[in-house]
Amino acid sequence: MKKVYADVMQFRGTHYDFGYKQGEYFKESILVKNRERQWKVRKPKFKIDIEETRLIFAKFAPLIWEEFEGFRDALGWPMDKVLLEFCGYRLDIDKSGCSIYVGGDYLIRNYDYHPKTYDGRYTIFKPTDGGYAIIGPSQRGTGRMDGMNEQGLTMGYNFMNRKKPGTGFVCNMIGRLILELCSTAEEAAALLKEVPHRHSFSYVLFDRSCETPFIVETSPRRVEVRRGFSCTNHFNIMTEENRHVLDDSKRRLEIIETHQTSLIGGKEAFSLLNDSNAGIFSNLYGAWAGTIHTSAYFPKEGKAWFALGGDQDPIEFNFSNWLKGEDLPIEKVEGLIDTDIPFVHMEQADWYK
Repeated sequence: MKKVYADVMQFRGTHYDFGYKQGEYFKESILVKNRERQWKVRKPKFKIDIEETRLIFAKFAPLIWEEFEGFRDALGWPMDKVLLEFCGYRLDIDKSGCSIYVGGDYLIRNYDYHPKTYDGRYTIFKPTDGGYAIIGPSQRGTGRMDGMNEQGLTMGYNFMNRKKPGTGFVCNMIGRLILELCSTAEEAAALLKEVPHRHSFSYVLFDRSCETPFIVETSPRRVEVRRGFSCTNHFNIMTEENRHVLDDSKRRLEIIETHQTSLIGGKEAFSLLNDSNAGIFSNLYGAWAGTIHTSAYFPKEGKAWFALGGDQDPIEFNFSNWLKGEDLPIEKVEGLIDTDIPFVHMEQADWYK
């Protein structure tokens, strides 16, 4: 078992200042050194066009571009390197898992991926220059793989496939756009129809007033919206986009749906996903599909739970109190994960293996 951690970053201020603070955080980090080694081995399958990227952010989220400028100034990097590492536009992605369960007043998800991709950061950011405050773990610095905003909108996404990628945003930046720009699940579903998508994912959207969550199936080719309470790694509508082998995805979905008929509470649902013996938690870290964290969001209460690894008691964040100006006392979340694969934010990662 490996002891892992995620740093908790709390910030109230402008996007530029938030970017600058994050740039200072990353400047001498082992995570950045590991990524520099990565690009010596794994060549990017995309191009960086600074002006095209600036224009697409100018259309959807100009303030996030100012966050990139803060990164640039703190790191002393050229903008193309900032966009390579932190932008979330046109990036490629490997296979992953992930399971999401929505109950009457909560959204809970397992984030299943590879340790060499993990930021190890949990962020709470309230912008003073526009956009909604967000709580949740970060991915690629500026992106969010799940989270909740101050309006009570919660979001998590699940990977479907990487067939025929298109020009567009990757999942974690789309997650950030949803939480920063939208106040309801309905608004978020409309945004997902508008933004360009690099890969194929399902986004589960839940807010304080929605009785049945939105599940938005997206690909570079089209977007479809359905309603449902659970999601794993296959489309229900756009079945032509599915991978050929779906046994594990369907197995996890069946376990979730079986338990949903009993209308269990948030604590029981969290345990169902986080229990390493319950059939949903995954130890397949070498296959890019191991459960790194379990997140839970309670939009009516304004609270969030977070745990690293399996069989954990979650750490609770009172987002409502934080929005009122009360700083949270938590600086780091720790957990145990059953893998010997390096985490890039903690230790040197050998990209030759």
